[in-house]
Amino acid sequence: MEYLFDTVNISDIRKYMDIYPITGITSNPSIIFQHGKIDFFTHFREIRDLIGLKRTMHIQVVSQDTDGILKDAETILEQIDDQVYIKIPVTEQGLKAIRILKQKKINVTGTAIYTKVQALTALESGADYVALYYNRMENMDIDPCDVISTTAKMIQSYNYATKILGASFKNIGQVIKAFESGAHAVTVLPSVLHAALSLPDIQRAVDDFRSDWSSIYGNASISDLNH
Repeated sequence: MEYLFDTVNISDIRKYMDIYPITGITSNPSIIFQHGKIDFFTHFREIRDLIGLKRTMHIQVVSQDTDGILKDAETILEQIDDQVYIKIPVTEQGLKAIRILKQKKINVTGTAIYTKVQALTALESGADYVALYYNRMENMDIDPCDVISTTAKMIQSYNYATKILGASFKNIGQVIKAFESGAHAVTVLPSVLHAALSLPDIQRAVDDFRSDWSSIYGNASISDLNH
């Protein structure tokens, strides 16, 4: 399993990357819009310096035609670094661009995927990751678990190297269902993971353990007992 952060908020990345076992960062124009205007190239270079080259960074193009997509990709790779995964919406123009970039051995993530045919054609076009939009599928009355499981079966049956990247999550329950359905990775807002581990019952259990310990040893910690 892989966990990625779906954010460009450098403060959140810095705060939570030492807590959660993240393997990368994803973004898209809507994520940037929610954060506010950034100095695009400088901002992503700062994120790269923070997360290092061992973690993946996925940056989305904004052009919609193949030539424009390729120009966006070239600029991202030149101005940030050549290890970036270029996120490309899986449209006809996007599929064409994915195939061209993969011929050049450039990292690609197919994104904005709602349907099986999008996922399967992205697999055959060579995408390294396919980003399936879980919550958005649910909102469209499409079963995201069915789309994920079908994609996972095709990857296994035909030995594709592509990984399924679950995206568009509103809660941790959706994240778990995506993994159970066959997703290899998920990208989430740090707040989704934070909320999942901030349940009152979890803290209550921790407090009860401390209370029981204190009734025997007072305020001493285990390390204090070694003195």
